[in-house]
Amino acid sequence: MDLHDYLDARTRDDALSGGARRIPIHTPRGTFSVWTKRVGNAPDLRVLLLHGGPGATSEYFECFDSYLPLAAIEYIYYDQLGCGRSDRPDDPSLWTLDRYVDEVEQVRRALGLDASNFVLLGHSWGGILAMEYAIRHGDTLRGLVISNMMASAPAYNRYADEVLIPALDPAIVAEARALEAAGDTESGRYEELLMGSYYLEHTLRMPLDEWPEPVVRAFAHTNRDIYVPMQGPSEMGMAGDASLKDWDRFDDLVSIEVPTLVIGATHDTMDPDHMRQMAERLPQGQFLLCPNGSHMCMYDDQATYMAGLIEFLTALRERA
Repeated sequence: MDLHDYLDARTRDDALSGGARRIPIHTPRGTFSVWTKRVGNAPDLRVLLLHGGPGATSEYFECFDSYLPLAAIEYIYYDQLGCGRSDRPDDPSLWTLDRYVDEVEQVRRALGLDASNFVLLGHSWGGILAMEYAIRHGDTLRGLVISNMMASAPAYNRYADEVLIPALDPAIVAEARALEAAGDTESGRYEELLMGSYYLEHTLRMPLDEWPEPVVRAFAHTNRDIYVPMQGPSEMGMAGDASLKDWDRFDDLVSIEVPTLVIGATHDTMDPDHMRQMAERLPQGQFLLCPNGSHMCMYDDQATYMAGLIEFLTALRERA
């Protein structure tokens, strides 16, 4: 069974188990469909999950299944266009921030989410998408969660260059940079170099053979045809011709008026001090630090992450 057959089978299984729904998305290049799945039934508070990447899948959010249902919080898995169980058109013109913002708005309308119940949670690249959406469509939101993402790609690059990369073995960095310069980042050697160093320090601080299966699955299913044009060929910052490398919305955070939780981690690929400053700049911002976590702190500092997230969502509900 190849990847597409596997994903089609997963979609059929999910539909049989209830909650799965495909939503048509209208684009300048035609109409496609994206996969969603609702868990729970709490119409007063519904959390739409924006996964990272760009080009990954919502599969790594499966850790939420052990926590949010117990708190009576409804949440919705969603694979963005080109990702996971959604349609995967072969058209590079579709992989832009503006189009993805429009896609989220179409998903929101199809699901009947509005300012009375709509919470948007974006992790990593999903955090960029969530911030951009909130700046443009803030009147549709009840709350926002920005998880493990800075509000400035240039600031993210500076943090990687000045703090994270100098702490790595210089020989590993030199070889990785040489592979990047040669356009050879899709090789097994590049992944081997970073998996044993950068990833284990800053992406997920668990022994590689203990990485949770949903994370391994989401990484394996990442669509590199989306990831590379938007993020760039490097895993250590946004570089090359990456379309997101100049993205910066830090100064615009003041326009996001809804209650917002910013989640960061001490060992993150993202600067925790910058994320704390984001919370301070937001009119109703809060900051949650996961002291033992990294970029995937919903796994490697799970107790802190889930307790803080549930506390924020519960407080939103109590404000009504």
